[in-house]
Amino acid sequence: MQPTVTETAAQAVQARNRIKGHIYQTPVIPSRKNNDSNGTRLFFKAENFQLTGSFKLRGAMSKMSAQSSNNAERLITASSGNHGIGAAFAAHALSRNLTVVLPETVVPAKLKKIESYGVDVILHGAETGLAEQHAQKLAASGEYSYISPYNDPDIVAGQGTIGLEILEQCPQVDNIFISMGGGGLVSGIGSVCKAFNPKTRIFGVSAINSMALAESMRAGKVVETEHLDTLAEAVAGGMDEDSITLPLATSVVDEVIECSEDDIIQALKTIAFDENMIVEGSAALALAGYSKVADRVAGQTSVIVLCGANFDQQRLIRIIFG
Repeated sequence: MQPTVTETAAQAVQARNRIKGHIYQTPVIPSRKNNDSNGTRLFFKAENFQLTGSFKLRGAMSKMSAQSSNNAERLITASSGNHGIGAAFAAHALSRNLTVVLPETVVPAKLKKIESYGVDVILHGAETGLAEQHAQKLAASGEYSYISPYNDPDIVAGQGTIGLEILEQCPQVDNIFISMGGGGLVSGIGSVCKAFNPKTRIFGVSAINSMALAESMRAGKVVETEHLDTLAEAVAGGMDEDSITLPLATSVVDEVIECSEDDIIQALKTIAFDENMIVEGSAALALAGYSKVADRVAGQTSVIVLCGANFDQQRLIRIIFG
C-alpha cells in the first residue's frame, strides 16, 4: 500500500525510537562563508559524519529493527555502496544474515567497508540498477528476503529521521536542499518537513547524468533513463516500477534542480576550500543545487544535506587538487 506523507512522517517518529541507540545524531553546522548581515543563513546537515559515513545507515537500521529478529532468515539487498555499508553495519549489529549485491564499478573503498562487516558480497552489472535487478531475481527464488535501498516504507522512514533532527536543530529553516537518487532520502525528509513544518521548501537536486527520479516525476510515472558516469555515483541508477518514492517525492518536492558534472566538481572544491570538509560527489550535488538558486533564497535560512563522505580517495584528490 502506498504510504501517505503524514503516515511516512509518523513512521519516521517510530523509526527514530528504534534506531537512536545505533546511529549518531549528526550536527547542523553553519557555513563559514555563506552567512551575511542581510539575513542569509546557510547550514550543513552533516550526514558525512554518520557512523558509516552516509545517511544510509538510518534506513537500513530502521528496516532491520522493524523486522522480526529471525537470525536464520537470509536477507539480500543491492547498493551502489553506501546503502550496502549501512545495511552491513546494521546486519552486524543485529546479528542478521545478509548478502549485498554491488555493481562491478563499486568504489573500492566502499567494497572494503562492506566486506569488513562479514556479510556476503556479490558483484554484478555495470551500474546499480542491474545490481538491484539481480538481487530481486535471487530473492524471487525464495532463498532470500529482499531489502530495497529506497522502495520500502521502513527505509524511507529511517531517512526521514534526518528531517526530525533538522526541525529540532534549525526550527526556522526555510529551504532544504537534498540530492535525489532512488528517492528515499528526499521522500523521507520531505514527508517529515511537510507534515510538521509545511512552509519549508524542499529542493530536490538531480545529477544530469543520472536522472531517473527527476524524469519520472516529470512524466508522472517511472521511466527508463540513460545513466552516464557521474561523480554523484551514490545517487545514480534506476527505480522500481512500483516505487513508493515517486508519489511521495512528487508530493513533497517543491522544485527540482539539475546539475552537471562541472557543477559537482565546483561544489566539491567549495566544500573543501571554503568549508574545510571533504565529501563525496552525491553530497556536493546538494550544494551545487543551492549555488544555482542562491540569489533566489538570499535572506532566508537554508540547510544543505551532506548525505555522505565515502569517496574514492585518489579520484577525489585529482579532482580537488589536480
